[in-house]
Amino acid sequence: MEPVPGWGTIPRMLRELVAGHPGALVVAGRDGVRLTLAELFLRAGEVARGLLALGVERGDRVALWGLNTPGWVVSAFAVWDAGAVVVPLSTRYKGLEAAETLRRTGATVLITGERMPGAPPYADLLDAGLRRLARTPDELAELGAVVGERALEERAAEVKASDLCEIMSTSGTTGTPKGVMLDHAQVLRGYWDWSEIVTLREGDRYPVIAPFAHGFGLNAGLLACVMRRATMMPVPVFSPDALMELIAGDGITILAGAPPMFQRLLDELDREPGREVALRVAICGAAAVPPELVRRLLDRVGLERMINAYGLMEGTVVSMTRAGDPVEVIASTTGRPVPGIEVRVVDDEGRDVPVGERGEVLERGYGVMRGYWGEPEKTAEVVDADGWLHTGDVGVLDAAGNLAIVDRKKDLFIVNGFNVSPAEVESLLLREGSLAAAAVIGMPDARRGESGWAYVVPRPGAEVTPESVIAWAKANMSGYKVPARVYVVDALPVNPNGKVDKRELRARAASAG
Repeated sequence: MEPVPGWGTIPRMLRELVAGHPGALVVAGRDGVRLTLAELFLRAGEVARGLLALGVERGDRVALWGLNTPGWVVSAFAVWDAGAVVVPLSTRYKGLEAAETLRRTGATVLITGERMPGAPPYADLLDAGLRRLARTPDELAELGAVVGERALEERAAEVKASDLCEIMSTSGTTGTPKGVMLDHAQVLRGYWDWSEIVTLREGDRYPVIAPFAHGFGLNAGLLACVMRRATMMPVPVFSPDALMELIAGDGITILAGAPPMFQRLLDELDREPGREVALRVAICGAAAVPPELVRRLLDRVGLERMINAYGLMEGTVVSMTRAGDPVEVIASTTGRPVPGIEVRVVDDEGRDVPVGERGEVLERGYGVMRGYWGEPEKTAEVVDADGWLHTGDVGVLDAAGNLAIVDRKKDLFIVNGFNVSPAEVESLLLREGSLAAAAVIGMPDARRGESGWAYVVPRPGAEVTPESVIAWAKANMSGYKVPARVYVVDALPVNPNGKVDKRELRARAASAG
């Protein structure tokens, strides 16, 4: 593999690419906005000088809240140019969730972007104390007129490879999201290597469907495209009904998504047998992909490459399938560890299990996070003294070193591709006011993969209905966190240790259907 260039930092990477390839088209927005490397550098500089005018210092945290748009891309590079740390906020966040992240990370500025049509501005969802942090990119560019270019270049030059570049929110089992700290060097290397295996290159057209607030959308989308001079096409709101228009109408060559998206593509092509598409690489990060789906994509679409991969926020890119892998390997595993990453599968005592046996996946190498923001104790719980990240995922290694993810040790479930922490949802539900206790479990859902079921105990004298709880949840938390079902009960079952017995709740749920 070609080694990552010696950029060290994202600001230096951008400047070197602009010097050599100023006309490379790296952003093509759905609204017609097109940015070359030179234009991205210019616009990011304008916004970055606005951050300097507000007093943003190297290492300060700057939050970004908005849909995938060219403005989000400009804002991210502006934050990095200013030597600050990107703190993405999910567009699904409601006010309580956003406020918690802003306060936890100590963000000094909130850059707000586009919101769903008809929805109020993001800043309006915050209390007055946090609302004062909000600025749009245009407002920042106007403020930056008083700051000279030399001041910005000096700041950008001060950034070090070991400086944090992003703090990504991730669900856990502690009741609140944790902030994963990643630095410039590790994201540049991780997603340079990812791009090398994917064969992402100049001239590729790559719709970034995953939100920029998610690690995949930000790093394997926004950052990877700029590094490789490919054209990213930010997708603000993805509609499966528009999939063929996106792929065929825009000449897409790279597509990342879950198996249902690719099945939808094949169904559409079956309805139009003569239709051809330019797609050459498909990336499907899933625990298992139906082998027949892989075969049909290779045969019908004429893909050069079908790739399965595994990564996590705390560990960036862990493993990927490679060129020449048979269909069975792509379908049933996530491939071998990427260069610079070690993987072990261990039992509950930390001993390596034999090939073919299940155990917890451990990862070590450059991609392991710098820790959880402000939570050294929680960091020590998952990264041991020898540098091994305990992922909480259950996997199996085969004789060739391919890793299959078969289960999750953590008490998480996944709704439409989003990790959901039961403890976080429980904590949010208790802020509704009428509940004395709440317990949430994940249950299979044919449409969404999994969904949350909540068991709630009312406070004495309170009138609680499933409908009232769900209505409150929809108004105050991200849609994927909202329980699909709510059961009002007199008490929650507990085990001998006095903890809520979720095994019993799952048994009740299974019998309830």
